[in-house]
Amino acid sequence: MSEHMPASDMFRPPVNRAMRVLDRAFFRKTVPLAAARIFEDDQISRCRNFLSQDILHVDRISSIRPIPDDRVSGQRGRKALLLNPDIRPEDPSTWSSNLLELIEAKKVNVTAYELELSYDTWTYHDIMSAIIPEDDQNELPTGFSIVGHVAHLNLREQYLQYKNLIAAVLLDKNPAIRTVINKIDDVGTENEYRTFKYELLAGDPSLQVEIKELNCTFRFDYSKVYWNSRLNTEHERLVDLFRPGEAVCDVMAGVGPFAVPAAKRRIFVWANDLNPDSYASLVDATSLNKVSQFLQPFNEDGRSFIRTSAQTLLADDRKVDVTPEAKRRWKGTRSSASAVSLPRIHMTQPKTFQHYVMNLPATAITFLDAFVGLYSGREDLFSPHTSTPLPMIHIYCFSTKSDDNKAEKAKICKEISSRIGYSIQPNDEELEVWDVRDVAPQKRMFCASFRLPPQVAFR
Repeated sequence: MSEHMPASDMFRPPVNRAMRVLDRAFFRKTVPLAAARIFEDDQISRCRNFLSQDILHVDRISSIRPIPDDRVSGQRGRKALLLNPDIRPEDPSTWSSNLLELIEAKKVNVTAYELELSYDTWTYHDIMSAIIPEDDQNELPTGFSIVGHVAHLNLREQYLQYKNLIAAVLLDKNPAIRTVINKIDDVGTENEYRTFKYELLAGDPSLQVEIKELNCTFRFDYSKVYWNSRLNTEHERLVDLFRPGEAVCDVMAGVGPFAVPAAKRRIFVWANDLNPDSYASLVDATSLNKVSQFLQPFNEDGRSFIRTSAQTLLADDRKVDVTPEAKRRWKGTRSSASAVSLPRIHMTQPKTFQHYVMNLPATAITFLDAFVGLYSGREDLFSPHTSTPLPMIHIYCFSTKSDDNKAEKAKICKEISSRIGYSIQPNDEELEVWDVRDVAPQKRMFCASFRLPPQVAFR
């Protein structure tokens, strides 16, 4: 090992802080090492175990290497074990007792070995750490969203000068990625459909993707609809609250990340989105995932949909045959039996929604006034006149951040109360304000779930 270079530095890529266009050939390096040449291939595993403290242990570098024929000594090429940098081939004083034992037993000998490292050896993080100045490496861009074959970056200003380098290396180091884009505005700042402006940094310009989530398949043009892969666990959490046979109104459904998995669980879903492209993808997902019996897509304004869907559902007599196809009953012996079909099993769609989902965090709270008087004069549909409770509303919103979220919970309750004209308190029994995720240093996404108060529904 070089007296001036720590072992950890020997295997790092060459540094070039001035690089602005990716030069893969620059990242080549030869590391002089010692190697234990193994005379018989059937001894490789035994020798490796015996020299476990001596062999080279570096991520992504195999310690077992072929050695070519030595034309000077006449030794045949065999496999060799790379040894750690403290062992020098010309200095037996650096050889361990185990290594000396194998040499004495004529199992191995020690030879010089030049380990060739290249661009392919190192990870994205390794390469970018060799390019970006050390002062900027505390927030080195390593986190990004992957949507199908698209890597979606949201680069901070200090990294924009490296954006093409970052994209090229990401493309090289992630085989599943074919496209790298960078967002150039905030979602929804200029577009009510929650789409965003972006720039193509590298790869295929097509953003037509196919993804799988919660055992469902979705196909869409990522440039025309909203999708956030980081909400996968939130989609699952909320869908887990629904029960088979219930009716759910998804007011801002997007391409269906709540609606389609719910429909797969035999939940009746009325899913709406204002964006025609989201609606088209929702229709496609309904067919693709074979849930058309339970999912009805709509392309309407969310506020009006809250009211019209509630009235339309009252008159919609939908029954779904869920009889298992494979179940049959047999009469007589098997050879002479005749199949008798079991009685058909049907699920009937409820006349009222048990849940409303409103996933439009920037503005969903402003739609809550649509629930005022939603069931005016129809108290007979609900408890105590029937066993049916008023629906739960699950509304997404943004707020500030704190360690305990108490201030945020109070603020969200106040905003909800002002929209429905009825006081919702943080300690209400059926209220839950769920911390979904951080979206910015001082910004957090929440889901507030509460039961529609009768004082609002029947007003």
